[in-house]
Amino acid sequence: MQKPTAIQDRAPRSAVVFDVPTVAHGAEIHRLVGECRPLDLNSTYAYLLLCEHFGDTCIRAEYAGATIGFISAYRPPGRPDVLFVWQVATAPSMRGRGLAKTMLRELLRRDALGDCRYVEATVSPSNEPSRRLFHALAREIGAPVAERVLFLERDFGDEQHEQEVLIRIGPIPGKQTKRSPRHESQDF
Repeated sequence: MQKPTAIQDRAPRSAVVFDVPTVAHGAEIHRLVGECRPLDLNSTYAYLLLCEHFGDTCIRAEYAGATIGFISAYRPPGRPDVLFVWQVATAPSMRGRGLAKTMLRELLRRDALGDCRYVEATVSPSNEPSRRLFHALAREIGAPVAERVLFLERDFGDEQHEQEVLIRIGPIPGKQTKRSPRHESQDF
């Protein structure tokens, strides 16, 4: 068993646990995403479906019994070597500690994603923290990055939504270290 990772705050030493989200986590994930502007908040039902149907490609971070991080991701139909990251949510109190990048690394190490060669995500131009996250991940794993506009403002109709730029990381070099879906991390 790996040594738990301590969080640097005033709480007692405790480990961040990364696991596969389940339906039991859906409402708490909904609450977390609601605290993470500028993320679009989907219905609780959407998060329940993500946990039920895509748990193996999503990840949840827990600290002291609470959900402090969540990544929703899936494999686009017909592209099994791609992991599309839909949302990355980190509790406001945990930001700036590398949790989001650690969740991405942990997710890529899962057996279920062993053949994943590319990571894709869309990011609006004003979401600089997300842009930095994906570019930092690419540098860390030694993979190239390409960008192109995927959705224009007009594609969103009357929503007044910025364009969304597709960030594509890959091919990811080498094989990923495989891990079980629930474990405590030393990396965080």
